[in-house]
Amino acid sequence: MRAHSAPSSHSPVSSGPSAAGAAIELVALTKRYGEAKPAVDAINLRIASGSYCCLLGPSGCGKSTTLRMVAGHESVSSGDILLGDRNITNLPAAARGTAMMFQSFALFPHLSALDNVAFSLKMRGVDKAMRQQQAQHLLDRVAMGHLAARKPGELSGGQQQRVALARALITQPKVLLLDEPLSALDPFLRIQMRAELRRWQKELGLTFIHVTHSQEEAMALADTMVVMDHGHIVQTGTPHEVYNQPVNEFVARFMGGHNVIRTPDGLVGVRTDHMQLTPAAAPAPAHDLALPAVVTDVEYQGTYVLVGLQSLGAERTAHSTAEFSVMWSEARFAQSPFGVGDAVHLSWAAQAAHPLRG
Repeated sequence: MRAHSAPSSHSPVSSGPSAAGAAIELVALTKRYGEAKPAVDAINLRIASGSYCCLLGPSGCGKSTTLRMVAGHESVSSGDILLGDRNITNLPAAARGTAMMFQSFALFPHLSALDNVAFSLKMRGVDKAMRQQQAQHLLDRVAMGHLAARKPGELSGGQQQRVALARALITQPKVLLLDEPLSALDPFLRIQMRAELRRWQKELGLTFIHVTHSQEEAMALADTMVVMDHGHIVQTGTPHEVYNQPVNEFVARFMGGHNVIRTPDGLVGVRTDHMQLTPAAAPAPAHDLALPAVVTDVEYQGTYVLVGLQSLGAERTAHSTAEFSVMWSEARFAQSPFGVGDAVHLSWAAQAAHPLRG
């Protein structure tokens, strides 16, 4: 891959496919703080050019530290960061070809939207007319051109996010880094803005690396999901692969939507919507595996009903958990309703069980 030269500060901001992203590769990337266990422990990851990658995991897993190392906001203890065919590990943040979009948006409250977007070009010495022209172009692109004169306090959360995106794009990055960019928004706006992020990423052709706690957000956005735990990458794959084929118990439980069950053949995960319930008074189903249980909770979720259960008797000691969940469609539950306290058979077909590492 050819090296990407730094764009001229006086060149117009590209508005089409020519603003393409670059592949990024992490090689044995490590971050240590003192004598403690590494916050990020020799991870290896390649993110394809022009793709949307989500780093996902619980608090303290190392995902934000990884993003800050890529951005140049955190020093690297060992390992390398490659952008295209350039090693950017020790370059200053402004020279890397990356841009960061922060969780708080970090807009200057005393500046207009236009001046917030143009600020980095001002710091580079670009004349006022040129930098404002480029800033206005980007605000128009994110449907904020008509509000260019407003200050952040006069904008909604979604509008502030659009300004923050335009400000990140004005440096013509090859990789856009997003640190929990939707967490400050209300649930309705979060769904709307993630659709816009995905659309912008496709239109711009940039490589996006997005840190999130939200499994739903990652599955909606990512071409590649990277699940992290205790400074390690546990699983990398498409959302479909990670959700349907979790490699171990941690991923299955973290992604949700699975029951983790210890069978005579080992640990397996079974999706909650692939499990069956029948009344205890009825004959036991002819599935490969079944156990008696009692309904402990029924949650109506609109399009589906989530049924909580607890396994009974000696069967409890043979499984890794006594608690299970079953997801049924609203229509199916209406045909065969269950209530708290009902005794049932909980069953699943052998082909519905996915083997897991412990």
